[in-house]
Amino acid sequence: MLTRRTFLAAAAASLLFSSVATAQYKAEYTVSTVLPSAFPWGQAADKWVELVHERSEGRINMKIYSNSQLVSGDQTKEFSAMRSGLIDMAVGSTINWSPQVPELNLFSLPFLMPDYGAIDAITQGEAGEAIFAAIEKRGVTPLAWGENGFRELSNSKHPVTRPDDVKGLKIRVVGSPLFQDTFATLGANPTQMSWADAKPALTTGAVDGQENPLSVFDVARIDQVGQEHLTLWHYMADPLIFAVSNRVWNQFSAEDQALLKQAAIDAGEWEIKKSRAEVADTLAAIKARGVQVTELTDEQRQAFVDATQPVYEKWTKRIGEQLVQQAQQAVADSQR
Repeated sequence: MLTRRTFLAAAAASLLFSSVATAQYKAEYTVSTVLPSAFPWGQAADKWVELVHERSEGRINMKIYSNSQLVSGDQTKEFSAMRSGLIDMAVGSTINWSPQVPELNLFSLPFLMPDYGAIDAITQGEAGEAIFAAIEKRGVTPLAWGENGFRELSNSKHPVTRPDDVKGLKIRVVGSPLFQDTFATLGANPTQMSWADAKPALTTGAVDGQENPLSVFDVARIDQVGQEHLTLWHYMADPLIFAVSNRVWNQFSAEDQALLKQAAIDAGEWEIKKSRAEVADTLAAIKARGVQVTELTDEQRQAFVDATQPVYEKWTKRIGEQLVQQAQQAVADSQR
């Protein structure tokens, strides 16, 4: 009799605990992104939401809010909002999160990563682990990597094949001091503005050029606002990061944490493979619309590498000397 009572009590307690645990879950979790589903960035978030819903059999529901609408369009505030719990989850940019996580400026160092192999060597190695640790320390749990692609330069004036060609150009840049320093070092006139303001400024000639991944140039039809010259210089890449606010992450069971993380890994791998496979077709479409595309030779790219070395001298201490060295070694190893 005692055994039966003990069993029933344990069962009741287990059921109660399960109910309480389930009750702690939200009916819907917010997921912030900057770009919507027309872009690989938005598609990465779509895939994550889809996989989590499917694998949790509908227990965990996530809703995407694109165009940084959860932070009134200010994408640089996304990380802070997630850290404070105002945003539950995000597929975010290393650039946008760098004001709160200085280590993320690593990816914005000019001409650090010459190709996809170099990107992967950093994200999948010791440097990538160190960056994830830095993010988690600041109140957000990183789960997986995605990709926004190499950022290329376009302008309305002339082809760019050497550092002198950049001098004097008014270039729209994102809100990162490192971007300002890079273009200023090259002799350009960097102008910080949101993307909402950028297209009108390009249309009127208030700025001469901009830098963005090919997917953004293509989908946003930047060629329609006077950007007739496009230079493929791979001066930096912008990995994406799937992440969850620590406040939300700690509410999930260990099993659901594993589910969310694996879904993010799978979504990231899917999006990276897809976006890289689409680059050739995207470039062909851009050329077909009459854009003059210039691809730098190794010698031409090296001239830009040499010209931007002062940026490394200034920013290595801010990012962390050990982290920069780890990344440089990973890139060097990937080129052998």
